Amino acid sequence: MSDEPRRKLLAEKTPFPDGLDERLRAQLTFLVEVDRLKTVLRQSPLAAADRRENDAEHSWHLAMMVGVLAEHSDRPVDVGHTVQLVLVHDLVEIYAGDTPLYDSAAGADQEEREAAAADELFGLLPDDQARRMRALWDEFEERRTPEARFAKAMDRLQPLLLNWMARGGTWRTPGVTADDVRARKAVIGDASGSLWEAGRRLIDEGERRGWARTSPGE
Repeated sequence: MSDEPRRKLLAEKTPFPDGLDERLRAQLTFLVEVDRLKTVLRQSPLAAADRRENDAEHSWHLAMMVGVLAEHSDRPVDVGHTVQLVLVHDLVEIYAGDTPLYDSAAGADQEEREAAAADELFGLLPDDQARRMRALWDEFEERRTPEARFAKAMDRLQPLLLNWMARGGTWRTPGVTADDVRARKAVIGDASGSLWEAGRRLIDEGERRGWARTSPGE
């Protein structure tokens, strides 16, 4: 058994009344707890305001992108299932925190941190729903299905669009080059050749305009 103290849940600030159905109590406790997603800041800038986006905004944007861009998937995808994947994929960051894409040091223990967070967070739900949520999260991470690959493609395409709108954004991270951006975003091509072609054109043009550094020696 872990010696770590139990995390205080948001729902404990204003406890639900006695006599509430226990299954519903667990579900509502989880739904209140995931409100924390709105406080997890990402590195990507917003296109509509001078601030960074949070994880909840990011997840909503991905869900919208799935509905609009699913026709560009190289293989047919179940849109509803893919939306579930993108809505669940970053919930673990409530406890594990956001790991910047271009921060290799921060990413060293990312898998371990996020798996532990998944156990803790999804464990708040009734057992059947906990297993379902964990299966969705695992499916996204493993990218074995067309839906998971397309969900991952959206996860990489969305910040690319925001960085384009910001005329660089996180592409200007010290030490990051346009080649680094291409390497990190190439996973888009695992789901959609046409979307990766478009994304690559944005990166190439961003490099030409000086929004992303050219690799030394090029």
